[in-house]
Amino acid sequence: MALLHQAELRPSKMELLDGWAPSQPWFRGEPGTTCRSVGAFRWDDPEGEVGVETHLVSAGDSPVMQIPVTYRGAPLAGAEQHLIGTMEHSVLGPRWVYDGAGDPVYLLTVASAALHGAPQASLEIEIDGKLVAREPNAAVSGTVVDGAPEVSLATVDFLTVASDESQTVVDAAGLRITVIRTPSSSVAPPAGAGTVSGTWEGQPGPLLLVTVEA
Repeated sequence: MALLHQAELRPSKMELLDGWAPSQPWFRGEPGTTCRSVGAFRWDDPEGEVGVETHLVSAGDSPVMQIPVTYRGAPLAGAEQHLIGTMEHSVLGPRWVYDGAGDPVYLLTVASAALHGAPQASLEIEIDGKLVAREPNAAVSGTVVDGAPEVSLATVDFLTVASDESQTVVDAAGLRITVIRTPSSSVAPPAGAGTVSGTWEGQPGPLLLVTVEA
């Protein structure tokens, strides 16, 4: 379960992505365009310490792009190259925001979904002292791969992360995790891979988002 706060963020999530995403090889927006949220979903950190959220965004007339991020209360040692930026959260204080592809907690959660069917996080927000369920605006589901190993937490120092114009491939803890940055109906998973697929407003049929090869 992900607890959401009625909070002010400085900068906002989209402002933070605007300062980072255009420098990435997979960014498909025209120069000067800003990110607009199309949908988002979350995974549960088993330790309850790290916020794990995937943003689905467009920039101008660009196709939808997938940007997984993590929110941390302190810097992640060894992950400086994956830092998107910092923000001030009016409830939680300073937050360090990382590209999920370089954060072991995101990789653990998405691999657990792709290989063992772990569900996306349910959302609750506190309103007037009461927790109220909130429906996510993107729905995702993973697969169950027979004989898949249990997923363990990777170590930052041993992650290999490489991006091109359409995807980011991560080798971590014996797994190959591919984040499809520009989801498309023409993308097919490798044989035997676990997958995460999703739908969101304007995209009624599921598209492949992540593959995990064990």
